[in-house]
Amino acid sequence: MRATARLLQSCRITFFTRKTCGLCTQARSVLSDVWDQRPFAFKEVDIVDPKSKPWLDLYDFDVPVIHISKSEAPEEDPKLSSQAVKLMHRFTVDQVKAKMDLIEKS
Repeated sequence: MRATARLLQSCRITFFTRKTCGLCTQARSVLSDVWDQRPFAFKEVDIVDPKSKPWLDLYDFDVPVIHISKSEAPEEDPKLSSQAVKLMHRFTVDQVKAKMDLIEKS
């Protein structure tokens, strides 16, 4: 059973957002739908939080953004964001799952 649980959360999704973002509300709903079909580790980053300034500098006009990585991968690093597997703005359940497939196969 433990191996199954680990397999079910083989991906981590880091969700870059801000509180006053309408598109982020829609993205959160998409991620909830993905979770219902395929659980994943989750981290949310409010880019307006002062400790998230590097992310604000990077994604100020682009949220919502998700980075998809293996659950055991190191935390996201703004300096490596160009290499991240990501989706921005509007995305669908199928697009998120396709990126998860890509990560799981790598």
